[in-house]
Amino acid sequence: MELENLSYEEIQRLVADLEQERLSAIAALEQRKEQAKYELAQTIKDMIAEQGYALNDIVPLLGARKRRGQARSVAAPRRSTTENRQRTLYIDPDNAENVYSRGATPGWMKQKMQDQGYDPASKGDRDAFKANYLKVVDA
Repeated sequence: MELENLSYEEIQRLVADLEQERLSAIAALEQRKEQAKYELAQTIKDMIAEQGYALNDIVPLLGARKRRGQARSVAAPRRSTTENRQRTLYIDPDNAENVYSRGATPGWMKQKMQDQGYDPASKGDRDAFKANYLKVVDA
């Protein structure tokens, strides 16, 4: 069909027909998708029955994933934080109450770093500050 030879009204009618076909195709696709879901569910039910399980035994296992912490505790017991681990403590030589071990940089350390020209956001500067200024103690 050559569109150049069609009138404006004929092209409009053709577009309307094509739009109706598109909508019908989308509806058929959605219907087929729903049918496929039911077929898959039946296949899974059959597989569960073939393995000798009741549907209620398996369905809860198909739900949301367990949180990582729960899975880890099942797979391997967690170590205590002090077991087989040596932790390095960094102590402020000006104030022994200011102690840092790991994690977020404490406010007192950020302030001292800035006072000495270090950038607390830079890992290299944090490492240099710990090496050059703080006193290291193994705990």
